[in-house]
Amino acid sequence: MVMCHLWADTDEELLEMVDLIGVQRKWIQGHKSLSFGKHRNASWVHFDISLGKKALALQRGAILTDRFGPIVHTAKLRIAFGEANELHDMVDRAKKQLENIERIRSRAAALKGGA
Repeated sequence: MVMCHLWADTDEELLEMVDLIGVQRKWIQGHKSLSFGKHRNASWVHFDISLGKKALALQRGAILTDRFGPIVHTAKLRIAFGEANELHDMVDRAKKQLENIERIRSRAAALKGGA
């Protein structure tokens, strides 16, 4: 079975979406209190969903992204947290990560356009 990731800006938004598409909340990963077992150790809060559930999520407003989407998402969360807590090194590292991803995406787009 092919799976993909579903995440959101907030836990509430994520749980609302899985309720809409019929995914059981118990499958949440990376959440400190809602996840269980090995799923609690995921590096970010998300669900693994099937392609059928992905189609439902897209119909209900989810936004499709590339393979860097989760990295961009978590970097933005780190920037917000770091700025709120004056953790300048964290903010700088996350911004560098976003810059690197943008360079990779630009190179890939240039190669695709030139092919």
